[in-house]
Amino acid sequence: MSAAGELWDAMLAAMKANAALVEMVDGIHDKAPAEPFKSKQAYISRGPFYGSPEDADCIIGQEITSQIDIWSRKTSRWAMDDMISEVRRSLHEKELPLSTAALATIQVRLWRNTDDPDQTQQHGIVQVLAVIEEAEDA
Repeated sequence: MSAAGELWDAMLAAMKANAALVEMVDGIHDKAPAEPFKSKQAYISRGPFYGSPEDADCIIGQEITSQIDIWSRKTSRWAMDDMISEVRRSLHEKELPLSTAALATIQVRLWRNTDDPDQTQQHGIVQVLAVIEEAEDA
């Protein structure tokens, strides 16, 4: 599995382990299902991932920026802020286990609560920066 795939699996597990976050949303998905909105009127999905080399002496590394998208049809903007806060609490400076790569650092670098072109929903964005050391045989 790629280092980015390992990172996403660890991030997904960390968010799903946050009981307060799980209580707020209908689901946390890699890719949203056809009908993602249920009774809680909010869900989380993976946004874009992009990376760049972060090599050092005899270490192959990557700097990976990932986006977590939060979608909400709740009437309160504060509900979105609460969901963003819980995503941040799940990921910022945590020690997330990876299968073969090693996570050097993970930080939430940016978050936003924006209106969506669909006037019935809001879009929350949490951007995460991780530095990963790849396994030698990768």
